[in-house]
Amino acid sequence: MTRLYALKGTIQHYAWGGHHFIPNLLNVKTTKTENFAEYWLGAQTKSPSTLLTETGEQTLDSFIKKNAIEVLGNTVEKKFGRLPFLFKVLDVKDMLSIQVHPKKSEAEKGFEKENKLGIPLDAPYRNYKDDNHKPEIMVALSEFWLLHGFLPKTKLEEVLKNIPELQPLLSTFYKAGYYGLYKTVMEAPQKECNQTLQPLVDRILPLYKAGRLQKSSPDYWAAKAIATSKDKRNIDKGIYSIYFFNIVNVNPGEAIFQDAGIPHAYLEGQNMELMANSDNVLRGGLTQKHVDVQELLKHVVFEETIPNIKSGDLLEDNPERIYKSPAPDFELSQIKLKQSSKYESYAKTAAILIVVEGEATITENDCTLSLKKGDAVFLLANSNYSINSDTTSVIYKATTP
Repeated sequence: MTRLYALKGTIQHYAWGGHHFIPNLLNVKTTKTENFAEYWLGAQTKSPSTLLTETGEQTLDSFIKKNAIEVLGNTVEKKFGRLPFLFKVLDVKDMLSIQVHPKKSEAEKGFEKENKLGIPLDAPYRNYKDDNHKPEIMVALSEFWLLHGFLPKTKLEEVLKNIPELQPLLSTFYKAGYYGLYKTVMEAPQKECNQTLQPLVDRILPLYKAGRLQKSSPDYWAAKAIATSKDKRNIDKGIYSIYFFNIVNVNPGEAIFQDAGIPHAYLEGQNMELMANSDNVLRGGLTQKHVDVQELLKHVVFEETIPNIKSGDLLEDNPERIYKSPAPDFELSQIKLKQSSKYESYAKTAAILIVVEGEATITENDCTLSLKKGDAVFLLANSNYSINSDTTSVIYKATTP
């Protein structure tokens, strides 16, 4: 059985996506107005990738179902029963919604409960689309900005003291901590939210439009959220979170991991993202989609978060840099080849590779594929393969540890 296949992903045209990065990566034609937000590589049933096989094109999910043990290997097939990860390229032009992902045990309970209630899987008010957790790791392809967990106590106190419109919340934070503070603003009536935040909006929006705010300031992102919001009558409660959470700047080649319960939101930039194969998202604002405050409060980690930016572990005498995380579902790595260099490896389980810079040739047994920028491949378990490059090239790899 052939163990190496060309893989074609699927493009997601979400409104927050950019216009150029993904089309340039994949060399596809586009209009100036079409949004290219994500490029998916995986077997997610909602939008599976396609393999070019000996018998023609097959969706990756159907291919795995027919040959699960052969494709995934005994260990991964027994533990997960499917490809346990989804690999993505993201281009974030406008902010994504604030999100929290549940633990595996909580996802199982929530999914079962909503099934028993008869809530359709595609209902806009449904919280749990499946029974899986959704930890995520991302590596920046450009300068990247995101919200990531609550500020340390002293920094949050400083914010509440120094932002005039938020000063009334300082006593709530002293009395009830992170949980009480967040619960107070998220449960407040929309009218109260508008009254509290309108003076803030009136103060920062002119500064944003005049280009006088720095991206390291929450004022910048709060003003951008207001400027790009479709709802001009109501101020999104996610504005509070921009001031409560860490604003993190990640440089190209650096990574950050989002575990269950850590509230986060991508703000701007391009990245590679690898996640567990799930669609479970509990939203906390900066969105017009369903926000279930009571369910959200059950899953947020209400404690300070110190962002852990990872530079990856470079293997000795090897061009591969591994970005380790506690997630059992996936492992992300970067392979950077110099001109006329070679990389050799053994895939214990299935792997997906995509070239983001340069060109390369990959060989497994008697199968060889020539890859240009944007091309991807799928490797079956128990593959001995090598990659050669006549140019400087950068390849990202997703597999299961």
